[in-house]
Amino acid sequence: MTSSTDRAPAMPFPPPRTCPLHQPPEYDRLRTEEPVARAAMPHGGEAWLITRYEDVRAVLADPRFSSDRRKPGFPRIHPAVIAAQDHGVPARPNMIGLDGAEHAANRRPVLSEFTVKRVRAMRPRIQAIVDEHIDAMLAAGSPADLVTSLSLPVPSLVICELLGVPYADHEFFQSCTAELLSFSTTGGGRADAMNRMLAYMDRLCAAKEADPGDDLLGRVITKQRTAGDGTDDHEHLVGLAVILLVAGHETTANVISLGTAALLNDPALAAPLRSGTGSTPALVEELVRYFSITGAVTSRAATEDTTIGGTPIRAGEGVVALVPAANHDPDAFDSPDRIDPERGSRHHLGFGYGVHQCLGQNLARLELEIVFDTLFRRIPTLRLDAPLDTLPFKDDAAIYGLNELPVAW
Repeated sequence: MTSSTDRAPAMPFPPPRTCPLHQPPEYDRLRTEEPVARAAMPHGGEAWLITRYEDVRAVLADPRFSSDRRKPGFPRIHPAVIAAQDHGVPARPNMIGLDGAEHAANRRPVLSEFTVKRVRAMRPRIQAIVDEHIDAMLAAGSPADLVTSLSLPVPSLVICELLGVPYADHEFFQSCTAELLSFSTTGGGRADAMNRMLAYMDRLCAAKEADPGDDLLGRVITKQRTAGDGTDDHEHLVGLAVILLVAGHETTANVISLGTAALLNDPALAAPLRSGTGSTPALVEELVRYFSITGAVTSRAATEDTTIGGTPIRAGEGVVALVPAANHDPDAFDSPDRIDPERGSRHHLGFGYGVHQCLGQNLARLELEIVFDTLFRRIPTLRLDAPLDTLPFKDDAAIYGLNELPVAW
């Protein structure tokens, strides 16, 4: 077994991109030459990078790799986690930072809110929201910033209506989210953003506990009280509300922006949408695979000595299961660096894998399908209004995306 003193110097993580629409080329080298590699985390410490598809799936399915951010060795990547560790933010984990029975107990009350049947019933309302925002874009006239006109407000409004969060507060929680996810924000700034978000949700959840309504948070409160199994817990409700609100708008918004940029950059990709001849669900799966925007979410800490890809990993060491690298593994996807809606990429890991697989994936799929179908049908002459390489991509954020997307028609 190789000792820590015998290891080569750890590579800096994350590596740079050479093209904003492609994964860092270093991931290809690692998969081939060093599929389980040591890396220096951006906020101190080291962790193992796992880059092959099968190895990433193995980590995400193995209960010996913990999602609990408080565990020794958990990778110091995600800005919000660092804020909690270094600045006294309340560290009680939300659902994505729990393991085993505790995770299952916190996930169970919300599973029924995101079934295919339940989400399908939301289609008319989501379609109306998308149409309303495209109407407003067209009324305001060309050019426009797609991020502020469509990408961000659509999923924000959808998740607010689902949770029972006042959309009038969207500027507040969107600004908090941006600070929480940015590597550029100072540690104190991230801690302040987290505390403001927690305080906001504390007040909102207290009001709902006093008078549960017919929204997701109200229904969860009612279910937990009826069950009487000890899950009726204010702090857990606050954590659930925060993670659903943040993940429910930020991830989908960035896939809308990145996907639109890629489609406008390649007329052949956009042509089936404009003519109504393509399979939008297949395109959505491929865009989620291709961009894999939430790589840091799949960090883990080993709780036992084990082996991945032939490399020993000791208890107390951190692991980053690199979904972006896995989703570009040529052993799992032919020509993975090409967007190909016909490939059949439903086995991608863009929504995670195992017990922590994304709870809201059915909702995200539906929102993306409706947005892309409607946008290119209603504005067939849509085009980029600035060169691709000048666009402000989120290179400094835990969730990759675009800060602005100037378009014209």
